[in-house]
Amino acid sequence: MRAPVLAYIGLGANLGEPVAALHAALAALAVVPQCQLLRHSALYGSAPIDSSGPDYVNAVAELSTTLTAPALLQALQQIEQAAGRQRPYRNAPRTLDLDLLRYGSATIQSPELTVPHPRMRERAFVLLPLAELIPDQINATDLVAVQGQGIWRMAG
Repeated sequence: MRAPVLAYIGLGANLGEPVAALHAALAALAVVPQCQLLRHSALYGSAPIDSSGPDYVNAVAELSTTLTAPALLQALQQIEQAAGRQRPYRNAPRTLDLDLLRYGSATIQSPELTVPHPRMRERAFVLLPLAELIPDQINATDLVAVQGQGIWRMAG
């Protein structure tokens, strides 16, 4: 059995009922075999970046997992598919988007997966919820760099 790894998952949606989609995704993450949902950030609203459509709802989840990073990515993609995720073009509006942001301290570069997520330091909708969970691991300079992006913490 592999030793557990802490993984951080970015959640986002802007089509259909995004709040309900994120709650359903968190419930789905909680029952992925070899994973334990430890906690998650608050929900945040954010304006689309490099995208179009309605505002997004975002969060970050912290998992303990014994899955390999590629196996975890596959589980995330299955949850997206079950939520009706379509990929008609890059950065298209979506019913659900799950991104593997961090997988322990691993650095992974493959055609299927890049960890840490290559654009997470450029996105307030990733950094602010991630800073709720692991504030000591988020660079203050990165937070300052994204402070002009449209993001707000949602009630409840």
